[in-house]
Amino acid sequence: MGADRLEERIKSLHKKLDAKLREIKGIEEVDTVSTFGDGEYLVEIEGDPLSRENIDELASILISKLGFDRHREPVRTRNIIRMTELFLKLDIAKKIDDYSEIMIYKAMNISGIGLKDDDFGEIREGKYVQIIAITYEPDKNGKKKAKNISLAYFGKAETMEEQKKNEVIEFVLRWRYEKAFQNVEHYKLLLNKLKPKERLF
Repeated sequence: MGADRLEERIKSLHKKLDAKLREIKGIEEVDTVSTFGDGEYLVEIEGDPLSRENIDELASILISKLGFDRHREPVRTRNIIRMTELFLKLDIAKKIDDYSEIMIYKAMNISGIGLKDDDFGEIREGKYVQIIAITYEPDKNGKKKAKNISLAYFGKAETMEEQKKNEVIEFVLRWRYEKAFQNVEHYKLLLNKLKPKERLF
């Protein structure tokens, strides 16, 4: 695909993403624009936001941002597509203006639902279910401190429907799965800098 065609594709995808954000937030017109790559584009989504076409196009924005070849990495691509579907279905877009930035967080967790082997999927009665993103920011002394950001709130754990609970868990696990791919890529780059006689990758 030539550079001009790629740029037009990105513009089209961003038009659709911005319209989805307008719909979720109940805003008829948007004065600001979403930022992606080297340009700023107005985004519009037509029809059902959860249609397969719209999900695939939003996933393409993230895949382009992450910079991997969807044809060479089909498992990673399928994971991103399903994660995108859950991103829309769980209304996480209410807290994240630019979907292409979903992977900038250091970690992601759930409050109110267990994710460890011994309590996986178990609700914690009296607790509220939230998807929590974790980032690190410097304090006044320049030391990095963890900061929790709520990306979605679902009310008390004991009132949550089973299907919604499973979707929340799945979104976080699929986000972590993509993060694991990124960590692998990081170590591949470091190993390649050593220029070993026998390359593993």
